[in-house]
Amino acid sequence: MSEQHPIIAVTGASGAGTTVVQQAFKEIFFRQKINAAFVQGDGFLRYNESESKRYIAKMLTDGKHLSSYGPDLNDFSKLQDCFSSYSKNGNCDIRFKVTTENQHLYDVPPGEFTEWQRGPSESDCLFYEGMHGGVVAETWTRRKSDNTEAVTKDRRSAKTNGVNAAQHVDLLIGVVPAINLEWIQRINHDRINYKQSAKQVTANILDQLQDYIHFIVPQFSVTDINFQRMPVVDTSNPFDLQAVPTEKESIIVISFKDPSKHNIDEYLQRINGSFASGGRSLVIPGGQLQHALDIICAPLIENLIQSRIK
Repeated sequence: MSEQHPIIAVTGASGAGTTVVQQAFKEIFFRQKINAAFVQGDGFLRYNESESKRYIAKMLTDGKHLSSYGPDLNDFSKLQDCFSSYSKNGNCDIRFKVTTENQHLYDVPPGEFTEWQRGPSESDCLFYEGMHGGVVAETWTRRKSDNTEAVTKDRRSAKTNGVNAAQHVDLLIGVVPAINLEWIQRINHDRINYKQSAKQVTANILDQLQDYIHFIVPQFSVTDINFQRMPVVDTSNPFDLQAVPTEKESIIVISFKDPSKHNIDEYLQRINGSFASGGRSLVIPGGQLQHALDIICAPLIENLIQSRIK
């Protein structure tokens, strides 16, 4: 962490809603005239799309399953180096993965990366949005497919040893739907965007579950604030095809790592329909997320920037 070069990270699995939170932060930065350097988690993937497909196919031929959550396809060390460099010097090496949505910004086809380049040196803060903003992967134990023998040294150990990206982040926000809701969102997303059957998506979820448990879930124990969306309609069987619950069919549980740093009574007064729960959590209607982000996070960001100026 660094008062002079603060880092803000929003972390959560693909499809969890981190992009919505990122937009709210962009509006806060604009309103407060904060010059933020933006970093996307996709920039720290190991392979472009064609390379990734070949690598995954090879691993599957060898009887090994891969996921987008783990170190096989993500360079955690490069991400940590980015955070460490920025916290010390105010700049870092960044690149972007080009998609159909942003290809007009780059002279690179979709599925490829831009070249690595030194990030802006005059920024007020670094803002990361992706799956691994709080990743801590100091150890990794893998089980063989028959679940009978633990293997502590395999091809992945060198990729994860000693990685602790979370230690460099000044404000870490977790976006984590209830697991049944996350699976419903994933099934709907992959059916629409990747033209996969529900059966295929379910198989992918099962194959990726171990990496999800090891590299996604632990982040939410080190975050400063978690925003957890909970459905209030029946999602008992997420694999029984159904629509994603709407905002009106959801609530959001906001949990604070250190409630003493927050004026929860003020939050309750300013967010309609909210109530306190469990001493360190606040529950709000699903449609109040953007408003809550503004009320809770804007002062925290302002304090980070003010500390930098001092």
